[in-house]
Amino acid sequence: MTSTRWNPDNIRDVAESVGIATLQKDVVEALAQDVDYRMQQVIVEALKFMRHSRRTTLGTQDIAQALRVLDVEPLYGYESTRPLRFGEASIGPGQPLYYVEDEEVDFEKLINAPLPKVPREISFTAHWLAVEGVQPSIPQNPTTVDSRHQELLPKGPGANPNLAALSGNDNVSVKPLVKHVLSKELQLYFDQVSNAMLDETNDEYRSAALASLRTDPGLHQLVPYFVQFVAEKVTHSLKDLFILTQMMHLTQALLENPSLFVDPYIASVVPPVLTCLVGKRLGSANDSDPTAHFALRDLAGSILIMIAKKYGKSSQTLRSRIARTCLKHFLDPNKPFGTHYGAVIGLQGIAGTEGIRQLIIPNLRVYDGLLKEGLADEARRADAEMVVAALLRGLQKVERDTVDMANGYGGDEELRSRLADKVGDVIAARVLELGRPRLISAVLASDVNI
Repeated sequence: MTSTRWNPDNIRDVAESVGIATLQKDVVEALAQDVDYRMQQVIVEALKFMRHSRRTTLGTQDIAQALRVLDVEPLYGYESTRPLRFGEASIGPGQPLYYVEDEEVDFEKLINAPLPKVPREISFTAHWLAVEGVQPSIPQNPTTVDSRHQELLPKGPGANPNLAALSGNDNVSVKPLVKHVLSKELQLYFDQVSNAMLDETNDEYRSAALASLRTDPGLHQLVPYFVQFVAEKVTHSLKDLFILTQMMHLTQALLENPSLFVDPYIASVVPPVLTCLVGKRLGSANDSDPTAHFALRDLAGSILIMIAKKYGKSSQTLRSRIARTCLKHFLDPNKPFGTHYGAVIGLQGIAGTEGIRQLIIPNLRVYDGLLKEGLADEARRADAEMVVAALLRGLQKVERDTVDMANGYGGDEELRSRLADKVGDVIAARVLELGRPRLISAVLASDVNI
């Protein structure tokens, strides 16, 4: 909007009407600027009311509402939904006077005009704003087009609300109509359970809290708070195995509670579990047992398998997304053996025996070089052995589905050579040490049609 100066003569006329005979020029200029600013402020607020009312014509009621918002005494008079037509009359040189023209109405036309339609009766209806955190697609709820329009509005502390209103995009902060209010009892329950899970000294206290989470009904309002609590603790406590383990136990207890509907929150539950499964560094270097993080990864793997089995039908892409994440970490040579271990047990649980055949076994020959380096390094040998053990457990899972065909593969040297070509020297040697023909057949199964 271009800035317009208020007429200084009007300022002097008002001053004379209240008994001020003379005003200095700079005072008149300052008052004119202030009046001009106040007028623009009223117009901007009135434009907001007009646009929120889905109208394109500014009316007197918009000005009155703007004055109320600005804590100014509203104008007295009448309101009209029709635009006012102003006429101009001259009362002297350079002094126009504007007035509202009265519309002439033919009395006969008014009598013979058809009656207006009867207004609809007032009615009240109710609808669900959200059901279990999911907004239903009904006419009363905003559509994706409305949401996209809200994203395009000017945001941030630097946005100018006046310019936004004049350009047609009101930067109005809208408060939600629905508030999630917890009772004092639920707030106290949440605090007690949270403190119990972080208390290392009282095992009985933690066990009671977990038992309550597994069985107590009526805790659905607390599910998003517990999910957020787990995510925050896992994010900020990667060096504390105790906190990470307790957060996994808390997650497992929530998933095992038959009274809770956790489906809408699965997308927020999976990331902390994946972090504890394939995290690069879990625990501190000062831990007494450097391999203690493998127990945490086993726990996270069992929880992830539970999530995939229980909620895989409601989310069709859940299994594939988890499997891709685990395979990506397994094939990354820059990740430590702890991450590879978590990725292997995750793939075994999510993809099953067919996934082991198609995702793990074809990559073992390439992975063999990394295993050799780890077994030769004294500092990483224990972690590499854990990965080897996990891989052998995965191969044993497909053993029961494979026909015993090892006798048709020739002598020991030929069998060792074929195994090494298939899965590498390290895994081939471990498989031969077990001396189980069906296990050997499972490893070589891709060479024949079964």
